[in-house]
Amino acid sequence: MYNHLSCIKHMYFLLIKTELLDMTINNPLFIFTLITVTWFIPGIIVRRFNDFKRLKNKKKKQADAIKKLYPDSKDGLD
Repeated sequence: MYNHLSCIKHMYFLLIKTELLDMTINNPLFIFTLITVTWFIPGIIVRRFNDFKRLKNKKKKQADAIKKLYPDSKDGLD
């Protein structure tokens, strides 16, 4: 008896799973959104990483240029 109920629950779960899968895969809006997200999100992440790296290098070059203009005094008169 318990095995029979378990089998019915399992079949019902598979039916719901198949129905939901068919509804999402056959939905053009869902597929468009999925493709858009998988296409643009990595690009956004890479762009932000490169912008951060470029800004860091720019600040380092600027600090080096300022250091060359105003070197530390060696005579200690500061």
